[in-house]
Amino acid sequence: MRPFSGRRILLGVTGGIASYKTVSLARLLAQAGADVDVVMTRSAREFVGAVTFEALTARPVHVDLIADGHALDHIALAKQNEVIVVAPATADFISRAAAGRADDLLTACLLANASPVLIVPAMNDRMWSHPQTVANVAHLRRLGYAVLEPGTGPLASPDEGAGQGRMREPEEILAAVARFLEPAGALSGKRVVVTAGPTREPIDPVRFISNRSSGKMGVAIARAAKRRGAEVTLIAGPLEVPVPEGVSVIRVERTSEMADAVRAALVGANLLVMAAAPADFRPRAVAGAKLKKSAGLAPIALEQTDDILNSTRDARPKGCVVVGFALETNDILANAAAKLESKGLDFIVANDATETGAGFGGDTNRVTILTKTTKPETLPLMSKDAVADAILDRVELLWKDGASGR
Repeated sequence: MRPFSGRRILLGVTGGIASYKTVSLARLLAQAGADVDVVMTRSAREFVGAVTFEALTARPVHVDLIADGHALDHIALAKQNEVIVVAPATADFISRAAAGRADDLLTACLLANASPVLIVPAMNDRMWSHPQTVANVAHLRRLGYAVLEPGTGPLASPDEGAGQGRMREPEEILAAVARFLEPAGALSGKRVVVTAGPTREPIDPVRFISNRSSGKMGVAIARAAKRRGAEVTLIAGPLEVPVPEGVSVIRVERTSEMADAVRAALVGANLLVMAAAPADFRPRAVAGAKLKKSAGLAPIALEQTDDILNSTRDARPKGCVVVGFALETNDILANAAAKLESKGLDFIVANDATETGAGFGGDTNRVTILTKTTKPETLPLMSKDAVADAILDRVELLWKDGASGR
C-alpha cells in the first residue's frame, strides 16, 4: 500500500491504557507493507506484552537501553527509521522528551534521530490542559516534532465524562504517518474537490430514490489527495465509510444540493474528481405525508435531475483538471467515451457495474481510463486505494506535461 511498502517506521509505545489502540496501529502499518520496529518503555509493558507486537510486525521488539549486545540500539534504530511515531505519548513521556532526557531507549532514539517525529498524546483531559503539559507540547513543536492532538470523548476513568485526551484512532494516525512518507509532488498545495457517495431524492418524508454507492471510491481519492499534500474538499452524499482525517467535508443529500456545493467549491480549484453517483431521476412531486398501503398503488412521475458536471461547467476555473466516472452495465467504453466528450472532461474512469470485484460497495475495482488523445488504459483489479493513486498519478502527469487537456 502506497506509501508504506518497504518503508521503515519506528513505533514507540509508552505506558498508557490507550496502548491497546497501538496494537491495531502496528497491525495496520505492517499490513500496508511497512517494516515496523517497536520500542516499548518499561511502563508500556505493564499494559501490553511485547510478544503481541512481535506477532503483528514479525520483528523483534526493543525494550532496553543498556543490555548485552544492544549498547548501540538507539543509534541503529534512529538511523534506520524514516519516521518515528510515539503512540500513546503519555504526559510523563512528553515531559521527558521536552527536557531532552535520554533515560530509556525511546527517548535516546529521539535524541539520535534526524527523521520526522509524530507525537500522539493520550491522557486525562486535566493532564492535557495543565500548563506544564501545554508548555511541553509547545516546546516539542518548536523542536520540529509534529503533534497529533488528542480527540474529545469518553476517557479511561469510569467516573468522568468526555474530555480532550483520547488518543486518535489508528486509522487517523496511519493517515498522518502516510503524509510524512509521501514525497512532495504536483498535488502539494493544490485545491482539490472530490465528490463521493449517492444522492437521495425523496418520494415522501420516509422514502427516497437512490442507488447502491457506498462512497468508498471517492473517499479513497480524497484520502490519497490529502496524503499527497493537497487541500481537499469532499462533497459527500450518505457514506458507508469514515471521512479521511484532515479533509474538509460538505454533507449533502439531494443531487441539486451536490450541484450547488460543487459550484461553490470550484472557486480556485485545481482539480475536480466527480466520483459520486448522483441519482439521475427524482419524483416530480414529493408527498407531504407518508404514502399509505391502504391508499393503493399510485404512479410516481419522474423527472431528470441536474447533470452536475454540465450544469457547473461554467464555474470551472481556467486550467482546472476535471475527472469523471462512468459506471456502466453495457457498452462500457462507448458510453464512457460519449461522456468524456459531452461533459468536457480531461479524462474519464469507466468500470463495469456487473463485474465481480468492481462496482458499488466493494473494496476493489477494475477501471479503464479514457482520454481524448490516448488509447483506453485498462488497469488490473486492485484496491480502491490503489485505483485512487493511479488516477492521481495521471493527473500529476497531465500537469507535468503542461496543463489541462481540454
